[in-house]
Amino acid sequence: MYILPAIDLKDGKAVRLTKGLMDSAKIYSDEPWQVAKHFEEIGSKWLHLVDLNGAFAGEPKNLEQIKKIRENCNLQLELGGGIRDEDTIKRYIDLGVDRVILGSIALKNPDFVKKMCEKYRVVVGIDAIDGFVAVEGWAQKSQMRAADLAKDFAQAGVEAIVCTDVGRDGTLSGVNVGFTIDIARASGVDTIASGGVKDIEDIKVLAYSGEVSGVIIGKAYYEGTISLKKAFSLVERFRD
Repeated sequence: MYILPAIDLKDGKAVRLTKGLMDSAKIYSDEPWQVAKHFEEIGSKWLHLVDLNGAFAGEPKNLEQIKKIRENCNLQLELGGGIRDEDTIKRYIDLGVDRVILGSIALKNPDFVKKMCEKYRVVVGIDAIDGFVAVEGWAQKSQMRAADLAKDFAQAGVEAIVCTDVGRDGTLSGVNVGFTIDIARASGVDTIASGGVKDIEDIKVLAYSGEVSGVIIGKAYYEGTISLKKAFSLVERFRD
């Protein structure tokens, strides 16, 4: 299992939302690239990036900050938020993003996503409200069950699935382990837990499950309820 510290971008700043609500944004840094650099310095290998403005607009909205992050760190970058077409994917890849996260489009046009998997490193983002897939920056709840969508990508060649329990995201209420394992079992794909991570106990439970490939840590880091260094050390011991 590996750790992915997160930076959510809104209006060029590093923020965190509560339950995906844009008006709940709390600013943690005016210079997100400095946060990314810090993650690298304390031992991270990955960075999970979300263009929040892009998720609602359906097109890139924080390109300058993403470019600064890429120029100032050597982390592997995965990026999501409003990626709806191949031109946008190419734009991000050319910018130095290592892999893209396709969310809403995975529900609306799964064949497109499967085609993109043949050309690029693709992660499918499955965000759920009460077990149903949420789309358009989590502003809408579909009629598709998250596990059913995950199953549709079982043999599609996606690199991983990031699954987020929207109701827990940004709440520090604890990760939804059962939901994450359901997605992993339905898809057979490396599955990354997201939403609600509170402390090192969440990391232990996910690691002990043996079925979760990664975990995204956001608000728990920014609010000081988890030490990333301890989290990195814990998952290293599990690898050994």
